[in-house]
Amino acid sequence: MTATTPGFELDPRALRHLADAQVNVELDTGDMVLNIGPQHPATHGTLRLVVRLDGERVVAADPVIGYMHRGYEKLTEFRTYPQVTTLINRIDWLSSFANEVPFIWAAELLMDIEAPPRATWIRTILTELSRIATIYLFLGEMGLQVGALTPAFWAFRDRELVLNLIEAATGGRFHPNFNRIGGLKDDLPWGWIAECRRAMRRILDGCDDFEDVLVGNEIFEARTRGVGIIPAELGAAYGVSGANLRASGVDWDLRRDGRPYLAYPELDFKVWTHPDGDSFARYWVRLQETREAARMVLQLLDGLPGGPIMAKVPRIIKVPEGECWVETENPLGQMGYYVVSKGATGPFRVKIRSASFSNVSILPWLLRGVYVPDVVTILASLYFILGDIDR
Repeated sequence: MTATTPGFELDPRALRHLADAQVNVELDTGDMVLNIGPQHPATHGTLRLVVRLDGERVVAADPVIGYMHRGYEKLTEFRTYPQVTTLINRIDWLSSFANEVPFIWAAELLMDIEAPPRATWIRTILTELSRIATIYLFLGEMGLQVGALTPAFWAFRDRELVLNLIEAATGGRFHPNFNRIGGLKDDLPWGWIAECRRAMRRILDGCDDFEDVLVGNEIFEARTRGVGIIPAELGAAYGVSGANLRASGVDWDLRRDGRPYLAYPELDFKVWTHPDGDSFARYWVRLQETREAARMVLQLLDGLPGGPIMAKVPRIIKVPEGECWVETENPLGQMGYYVVSKGATGPFRVKIRSASFSNVSILPWLLRGVYVPDVVTILASLYFILGDIDR
């Protein structure tokens, strides 16, 4: 006999209790596997994350890379030295000029050639402009990932000023191909220095705007404080570099602590760190580094030397036999090139150590135990470019 049997009546209160008991039964469904990417705005490109979830909590996360692999390292073996810069422009496409510098530097070391002072200073200016253009986009996009739309519009608006400067000097907005072994393709155009000063003042004001809107905002801080903490020792062990490592309190910057290069030994600048190592710290460090880069550009403009922009080099470049390792502080972190020459017009072998590839290596450890919404925040705070991962 049941509650539905004709002639059987059950107290309505018992029916409600029975319904509640049925609703409150918890089903053990096991872990769920969720694919985030490769076509997902949170992955900032064709990165795929295979995450195993227990409810809303991540149990395990495996990055899957290689969706846009283009074989840069192998392609360099079939190019002349001047042609290689066209390839490496496209590794980290947001800071492409900075990618050219270490490769050209390695070739100059092997050939025992030194660029003139004016070329060196202009290289430094354009490298720091690339840093600003790269990180400024992060400052806006990080706000967008946690729900703040306005900073993204500010970032795109002011970043155009920097891209205009790069294009005016090099002829290329995203892929300048401007460095040459022994110097630069051209000198700065007329009026460029004055326009650059105006743009740097706008960038400094824009950093103040980001700080006013996001730093101290209770929603932004709730989404970033204590989220995705990278301990200093573990970050270094995984090969994390750049602002991601400095945000964990590691005071290390190749512009100051590595082999001297460009005009950095002549500059007065500060390396910013933060002790917390979380997503907020990574945002804060990059905000300060953008300000510092703008101040460095102003210093460089004030002390820009005159003279030629090219050293005397052979018409046909043949690099003597040898090998060379160089590393620079790129906008996303440590960028290294190991160049092997057999005395030909092109390199025999090039090994590229890109910042983003090493920075995402910590994701399986970093994402374990976090909630799904925090995955988006952590990915945004690490700030990687897929061309810098899939080489």
